[in-house]
Amino acid sequence: MTQPLPELLRPKTLKDFVGQENLVGKEGIITKLLSNQATNNFFPSLIFWGPPGSGKTTLARIIANVLKREFFEFSAVNTKITDIQKIMIAAVNSPIVFLDEIHRFNKAQQDKLLPHVEKGNIILIGATTENPSFEVIGPLLSRCRVLILNQLSQKDLTKILIKVLKHLKKKLNNDSLEFLLEASNGDARVMLNVLEIASNLVKTPTIKIPDLETALQRRQYTFDKRGEDFYNVISAFIKSMRASDVDSALYYLARMVAAGQDSLYIARRMVVFASEDVASPTALVVANAVFQACNTIGLPECQENLAAGVVYLATAKKDRSSYEAYMKALSDVNTFGNLPVPLKIRNPVTKLMENVGYGKGYQRYDKESYLPEKLQEKVYFKRNK
Repeated sequence: MTQPLPELLRPKTLKDFVGQENLVGKEGIITKLLSNQATNNFFPSLIFWGPPGSGKTTLARIIANVLKREFFEFSAVNTKITDIQKIMIAAVNSPIVFLDEIHRFNKAQQDKLLPHVEKGNIILIGATTENPSFEVIGPLLSRCRVLILNQLSQKDLTKILIKVLKHLKKKLNNDSLEFLLEASNGDARVMLNVLEIASNLVKTPTIKIPDLETALQRRQYTFDKRGEDFYNVISAFIKSMRASDVDSALYYLARMVAAGQDSLYIARRMVVFASEDVASPTALVVANAVFQACNTIGLPECQENLAAGVVYLATAKKDRSSYEAYMKALSDVNTFGNLPVPLKIRNPVTKLMENVGYGKGYQRYDKESYLPEKLQEKVYFKRNK
């Protein structure tokens, strides 16, 4: 069986590795560690944190080649911890164990890696697309050096592309080149897979945009619904509406919809935003209408409802006074507990209650404070004059 193009052309040396100059450049930490290892025999366990197709697996394999150590490669998606433990127990010369998607291992599984990393039985190289601060247990994280791999730039992808086109004996015109680079979204693996399919679809030397579109089917979007990018995008969405930045709010809405985010989740966040950040109570009516539309219609049609709601909320006058006033009141509740309700506004349900003063002196529409005595001077909500 013919090897897939990304595997066939995977770099074998640091010299051929493209991108991540902060790690593999002349002053990069990996370059220095590999250079010094010959004299001090030291190489630490590492966690590679970076987006898909940024070179995590390739870099791990290159390190193993340079160090001339046994290399065992696992994916946490389909690996049992016992499979790795067998390797660790039988290890003689601290082999390199590469664990892709280490964030998929639960706490108990990660715990079992800990003693072997601590004793130096293995050099662990974990790879993750998720923030290791959240996904890797503290004790293991403290025994590994976290190295950040960046999304490949279009310049990096172009360097890779030149080599690949030469291998395939194909060409791209400028428009096709630009289309492929943008569609790949910094992911070299996506780019190579699309190019390989497209090159096998056409008999002509030049690959054109329609060929790439056929091979691509859908652009690559990075948006893990559990991961950090999820929180980054939803945060950007809310903050854009808060800043009345309509264009940015629509862009982040489109990011979420294109990546398959649940429309009801987006609409729920808009309902919360409508009461928390917008001055007009009509905003809550609009947001609820959007939520109901999403619930009734669903995607893809309800994206139009979402867009209309986002434009309304983003352009509406902002005012957090209601929300902030409530939070101040809540803070006092948490601080002082259940303070006695003034007798004057208690409900005299029985004669005894009436006799002890429940409701005494209460006049409808009185303009006075009905706060508990301890909070009489408190003002949570400042009314505009």
